[in-house]
Amino acid sequence: MKIVADENLAFTDYFFAEFGDIQHRAGRSLSAQNVKDADALLVRSVTQVNATLLQGSRLKFVGSATIGTDHLDIAALENKQISWANAPGCNAQAVAEYVITALLHVQPDLLNAGQQFTLGIVGLGNVGSRLATLAKLLDWKVIAYDPYVQQEQVQQVEWTELLKQAHAVSLHVPLTKTGQYPTYHLINAVSLAHMQPDTLLINSARGPVIEEQALIQDIQKTGRKVVLDVFEHEPEISGQLLDLLTLVTPHIAGYSLEGKARGTQIIYDAFCQTFGFDRHKQFETQLPVCEPFFQNQNLKMSLQQHLSQIYDIARDDASLRACLKDGKVEQQAFDHLRKTYPLRREWAAHGGPQA
Repeated sequence: MKIVADENLAFTDYFFAEFGDIQHRAGRSLSAQNVKDADALLVRSVTQVNATLLQGSRLKFVGSATIGTDHLDIAALENKQISWANAPGCNAQAVAEYVITALLHVQPDLLNAGQQFTLGIVGLGNVGSRLATLAKLLDWKVIAYDPYVQQEQVQQVEWTELLKQAHAVSLHVPLTKTGQYPTYHLINAVSLAHMQPDTLLINSARGPVIEEQALIQDIQKTGRKVVLDVFEHEPEISGQLLDLLTLVTPHIAGYSLEGKARGTQIIYDAFCQTFGFDRHKQFETQLPVCEPFFQNQNLKMSLQQHLSQIYDIARDDASLRACLKDGKVEQQAFDHLRKTYPLRREWAAHGGPQA
């Protein structure tokens, strides 16, 4: 069996080597020629799996170790009778912890703000729900907007009310352009106008959920603090945008070792089910032991003392800004940061809470 895999997937050899030959390739540049004689394809969100890529292939399975599916042409896959799987929730914990880390980095006093601080969460899927749980552990007030999900544990409000009431707005929605509630350019000039100038905005979902030009104009006008892990024109980032942002990271909000491993585990399980193999491997056996930063301490004290050791988000910001050249960050530099990223560990690995 021939398996083509994105070179940045975690533990690919551990999970799949027993089934045949694995060819590791750069996910963004995969072509039909690369996959035409493969039995299985393992990707991330940077690979557009569409009719062009699938042209003439003998693929029987495509697995994407990602939460989203906007890079998968599901109709094309099903038309060619190719089984497919993604990994919903695989890195949800990592993204939720990323948001908390970003908030505390930008505004350290939030650690003791309690109910005086209101976090607005847009989207109550795997990530949004976990973020709400962590925020409540910090005693923050949480409000949310999601027209598709109802959760009794979270106070849900209308869209404009969330924008007006929240001191910080964090986006956790898929990228959609159709339906009753499309998320493409959900944050635009109109929605930004509903927000107070000092409301912090965080996007760790999909870049085009924010209309970049409207965001630039808003920051220039209001001085709003904005944290971006994803960008509308990714993998290229304009220097103009970069200079205006409070905190930037190279699409790595979900890049924990556990999140990566969990994603590969999920598509391994689906792969085995598709081909009738026995599922007998677990990613937990491959994880090294971490220093117990949360041991015998409450959450706030542990984060106050050890947050930068658990995840030094300032380093990621500096690394991305250092890639600015001739007015922009180019694809090659952006992809290199992601390829060489030193995977951080989730709080639970250090004895902390798991949402």
